[in-house]
Amino acid sequence: MVEVFALGLLRGTTLVLVLATFLMLGSIASQGARVISWEFLTTEPVEGMTHGGIFPAVFGTLCITLLMILMALPLGVCAAIYMVEYAGGSKMARIIRASVNNLAGVPSIVFGLFGVGFFVLFLGRSLDRVRGTGLLFGQPAMLWAAATLAVLVLPVIIVNTAEALNAVPRSHREASFALGATRWQTVRRVVLPQARSGILTGSILSISRGAGETAPILFTGCAYFLPRLPLVSLRVPFTGLSIPMINPLDQFMELSYHIFIMATQSTDAAITRPIQYGTTLVLVGLTFLLNLGAILLRIRYRQSIESA
Repeated sequence: MVEVFALGLLRGTTLVLVLATFLMLGSIASQGARVISWEFLTTEPVEGMTHGGIFPAVFGTLCITLLMILMALPLGVCAAIYMVEYAGGSKMARIIRASVNNLAGVPSIVFGLFGVGFFVLFLGRSLDRVRGTGLLFGQPAMLWAAATLAVLVLPVIIVNTAEALNAVPRSHREASFALGATRWQTVRRVVLPQARSGILTGSILSISRGAGETAPILFTGCAYFLPRLPLVSLRVPFTGLSIPMINPLDQFMELSYHIFIMATQSTDAAITRPIQYGTTLVLVGLTFLLNLGAILLRIRYRQSIESA
């Protein structure tokens, strides 16, 4: 009787979650699809962001996600490799695990305040004092917003990577050691190839979460209205050519922050409501593409391992 009740409760809870998800996505899609167009995706906002498109916000979201990946992924994977393969059950490993677990439970707004205090006011102002030529690093910028998001997703990357590494059978490591391989050779050629799908899947899922966060970037680099793109021209010597590249020291627009501003700071919410739904649909679509990429990568690497 208890087992039947528990099974029914689990099925009912799952059904409620699935229905809630479909209702939410259906509402967003039905309202947002009316706004989505090529012009909406490729033009900048005009007339106090009541008309025009969201291209600067889409571009800023992609840029900060790329910088976040470059910062968080190598650091998180290296920390997990050290914790699982080298530290083992030592005191240092226990300290790392406790720190990661505590960091994962910190509210996102606290990360935002940490980003302002550490990256902008402490690190940025210190660099400006060393330069001695005015304020450059000690102000909100894409670099500091990406660094704050990297700290936010770091615990998730470490935990997912550690689980993927622990899933590799111990016998495979022992066989590699028996053949005379060093610990690093074993990690690089035996452990990481087998754990690659789990590492990439967990990392992409954590990155998709970071791409939709608003609180950590609220004070560290987002701009309310910035129709220009955060780009700078890099001149190639002796050629006269200029190559556009991301300017990490510039402010930027971002999709989740754009939704927040439209919903809370607009002078007429009824006018901007279609833009809110359209922007939300684009953000959900980007998150869905990241999650789909994680699933496809996992399937591909599993098939490659099975075929090998």
